[in-house]
Amino acid sequence: MRSRHLEGRNLDADGMPLPRRGEFSPTAGIEAGETKGVPEMLMSQIVVDGKARVAVRDGEEARLVNDAKSIYALALEAVRAGTTLATVVADRGLGEAVDLAAAYRSGHLLSPVRHPDPAHLHLTGTGLTHLGSAATRDSMHKKLSTEGEEVLTDSMKMFRMGLEGGKPAHGQAGVQPEWFYKGNGNMVVDPGKPLVSPHFALDAGEEPEIAGIYLVGDDGTPYRIGYALANEFSDHVTERINYLFLAHSKLRNASFGPEILVGDLPADVRGTSRILRAGKTIWEKPFLSGEANMSHTIANLENHHFKYGVFRQPGDVHVHMFGTATLSFADGIKAEPGDMFEIEAEAFGLPLKNALKVGRASAPVIVRAL
Repeated sequence: MRSRHLEGRNLDADGMPLPRRGEFSPTAGIEAGETKGVPEMLMSQIVVDGKARVAVRDGEEARLVNDAKSIYALALEAVRAGTTLATVVADRGLGEAVDLAAAYRSGHLLSPVRHPDPAHLHLTGTGLTHLGSAATRDSMHKKLSTEGEEVLTDSMKMFRMGLEGGKPAHGQAGVQPEWFYKGNGNMVVDPGKPLVSPHFALDAGEEPEIAGIYLVGDDGTPYRIGYALANEFSDHVTERINYLFLAHSKLRNASFGPEILVGDLPADVRGTSRILRAGKTIWEKPFLSGEANMSHTIANLENHHFKYGVFRQPGDVHVHMFGTATLSFADGIKAEPGDMFEIEAEAFGLPLKNALKVGRASAPVIVRAL
């Protein structure tokens, strides 16, 4: 049965509504997702007295949003009211102050956005989008011709495509980037909780990234809630064996937050990624993000994700990770169980911290016939 939200709408080939005047058009960029001039604030989800609450701050002090149980619900309210998330928060008003750092230490910070049904939260990402990101990937997939000369890898080809066509004029579609799927909401790990590497994995490495957080409106229009730090946890050894194993290497946990930056993404994001072992730093490196350090615009990456009707299902949440140029794997680091991944960048508030855990071994899956 057709959803009531689609009654009277013209549908595309995927059965999704074609945009009305002024709505998102997958062939013309993501105008609906622009945030220029939106007031900046940091939003998070915290457990208070055993119940999930929403906290917000635009400075050091965080306060609870009155009568708010989730950022998802607030965002949905804003979409349906045709207003902004900041307006909804202002209308609700702020209550008592909370200590986010103390809540983090005690394990009471949650992932900043969830969907009531985990199957309707989609973890996806893109790569080879940052200046310098091609070098690591190119070395992983480098080939030699029969004469011993280097052959341009698919990674380097795609990176060059981004340099040449990843920043189109406003309202135009540029070259499409690499794209991959990481899983649904069942793969999301709260900040502070361990990332679990499956027992069959060959590697368990961090990828410090910025993620866009999105909610799809009732009419199929995608709305950006904001941006968050993300650890796009991956198996780089499996990927290095054969680039066609990339899809396998990405089906891993991911964590993002703890806070969502609502407002403009800084053009030049400068952060730090590190690994601690027994409380001591064994690897640390700066990472760069933001459009000044990228070969694609955010709008172009968004367009090439949401151009597919399947990703414009009303009510769905999307966490789309924008790529990185910094990996400990590239420096020969092999993370071990108990190691702590930390990713931080000043504009995003609290750092993202997750320990590494390896899952319990299990027998091969045997499918039963009906």
